[in-house]
Order: sequence, then C-alpha cells, then structure tokens
Amino acid sequence: MAKNMLTESMNDMKAKVGSEIDKNKKLVEKEAMKMKKSVESVAKTAEDFMKKNPEKAAAIAAGIGAALGAAATLLFSGGKKKGKK
Repeated sequence: MAKNMLTESMNDMKAKVGSEIDKNKKLVEKEAMKMKKSVESVAKTAEDFMKKNPEKAAAIAAGIGAALGAAATLLFSGGKKKGKK
C-alpha cells in the first residue's frame, strides 16, 4: 500500500515536472522569436545605414577593429610592458 502511494506520488510529480518543462519550453521559444525579430530589425537598420553612409560605416568599422586589436594585444601580452622591471 505504501509502495503504491509512493509510486502514485512519483507519477504525479513526474507529470507536474513535465508540464512545467513544456510551459517553460514554450516561453523560451516565444522569447527566442522576439529576439530573432529584434536582431533582424537592428541588422536591417545597420544595413540601411551602411548603404546610405558608406564612409561613416567604414570609419566606424575601422575604429571597432582598432579597439578590438588593442584589446587582443593587451589580453595576449598579459597587459605587461616588456623591458621594464
């Protein structure tokens, strides 16, 4: 009898957990779609800007590249200057 109650309780718990997983999966999918739409919108805006302002877009890209290059140099060199004690 106790075994049956325990089995029934476990089955109820499995059903509740499964239900919560399904609800959360649907929420994640919904949020992922919102994010995808947002990213697509931002990408379209950036593409339009680049087409209308190619010089500014190139300058921005060069600035970002320089900043990333400087950050990578600091990261890989350990942030230490050689030759100083």
